[in-house]
Amino acid sequence: MAFTVVAVGKLKEKFWKAACDEYLKRLQPYMRTNVVEVADIDPARAGGTDAARAKEGEAILAAIPSHAHVVLLAIEGSERSSEDFSRRLDKLLVQGKSDIAFVIGGSDGVSDAVRARADETLSFGPITLPHNLARVVLLEQLYRAQKISRGEPYHK
Repeated sequence: MAFTVVAVGKLKEKFWKAACDEYLKRLQPYMRTNVVEVADIDPARAGGTDAARAKEGEAILAAIPSHAHVVLLAIEGSERSSEDFSRRLDKLLVQGKSDIAFVIGGSDGVSDAVRARADETLSFGPITLPHNLARVVLLEQLYRAQKISRGEPYHK
């Protein structure tokens, strides 16, 4: 099983990078996890918001492994507790879905093509999170899910 996190935009601030690096390090013994950053497109330079989303969408789709089960992070997605999220990942594994890609779109959302490629959507609740923070939360929840699945105590 492998996780791929496809995220629009680069982590610029050191504290976001440090937090992501920490959870990637913690995930390493459990699950191969790859983060792919795609360029965020300035709508003013792309010919508008829809055009920027479409260009970002092309890059997102190109970064998703062809056989991956795709989970789009979206505010309207399904909310899951950490335990439910862990069980969902375990269920996907049992169903033979060994590669799971998580998509974190840009500040203007994702294209219709990316939404169509998603097998499911996941929400961290009705609050709006900065995309950099959503990446940290996702990596932390992936790590926590692995600990829950194995019945191990969570490292604090």
